[in-house]
Amino acid sequence: MFKRKFFLAAVMMLSLSLVLAGCGGGGQNANTANENAGNDESAASQEPITIRLAHTGSESHQYHIGATLFKEKLESLSNNTMQVEIFHNATLGSEKDAIEGVMNGTIDMTVLAADSSLSNVVPEMNVFGIPFLFEDKEHVYAVLDGEIGQSLLQKVDEKGMKGLGYWEIGFRNMTTANKPIEKPEDVAGLKMRVQPAPVWEAFMKALGANPTTVNFNELYSALEQGVVDGQENPVATILSMKFYEVQKQLALTQHTYSPAAVLMSNKLYDSLTDEQKQWVAEAVQYATVEQRKVLAEQEAKGLDELRSYGVNITEPDRAAFAEKTKNVADAVADKVPASLIEQIKAAAN
Repeated sequence: MFKRKFFLAAVMMLSLSLVLAGCGGGGQNANTANENAGNDESAASQEPITIRLAHTGSESHQYHIGATLFKEKLESLSNNTMQVEIFHNATLGSEKDAIEGVMNGTIDMTVLAADSSLSNVVPEMNVFGIPFLFEDKEHVYAVLDGEIGQSLLQKVDEKGMKGLGYWEIGFRNMTTANKPIEKPEDVAGLKMRVQPAPVWEAFMKALGANPTTVNFNELYSALEQGVVDGQENPVATILSMKFYEVQKQLALTQHTYSPAAVLMSNKLYDSLTDEQKQWVAEAVQYATVEQRKVLAEQEAKGLDELRSYGVNITEPDRAAFAEKTKNVADAVADKVPASLIEQIKAAAN
């Protein structure tokens, strides 16, 4: 009897061990399944984000160079979980349309002249239209890459957009169809295209010209049809937009420097993780540095290229232009604080 009881007890212990072992195995498989499910959820959360970036330039314009560099870097950093679709040549509308789209979230990103339509939303951006404020590119970069540039981007943030940084457009020069410009008086009476910002109205009026607002994406046709007699833009823009086809006179006034403000909609920015925001910041900064290099190389060759297209290039008396336009800052004093101008001037030291 004792042996029988011992045998039954042994069988029960063995059965219990097997059951426990089975439960243990089942628990491990459950954990693995849960981990796999978690990985599946993580993978699902990594579905590619497509960023729609709109600008008004051509495929060789400064905007597009910066946008392409940004796209390549962001897609690399994110392992293609963040992708950029670029809409050039004002496919999604004018710069004013792009700003409105970014503000209401229908356009994810844009890059545009800080001293153009953006200055109607952020008045302080008119500062970049004040003539002869910057001495050279080193001065420009000290401002844009420092506290002053960041404080202006914070002004953008207050208007329902995220200011990400600045790419380059460049120092601006004047062109006309046939009339050479060598002194301020040569501009008097001309219909000169201006960007839609108060500072540009004041600038051209100071020279005695008739300022005429024309959207950038409509500028070539306005020049071709004689709606305006001339315009002003950096050499790189004149080349990329082929303005040299309808403007055969270029005056190297270098009267102002225009940065390209890089903006993102709050709708998109707020939806990003901290890591994704960091990728965006790194990609913008990468594009900033690399675009400057590309444009510096292009600029060195740009004047010779324009000459090859039959453009006559003059080097006007810049001091005379500076004297003639010295009160432009006063005309926008209600939009650009005097303290901001003084800060920018001090950054040259």
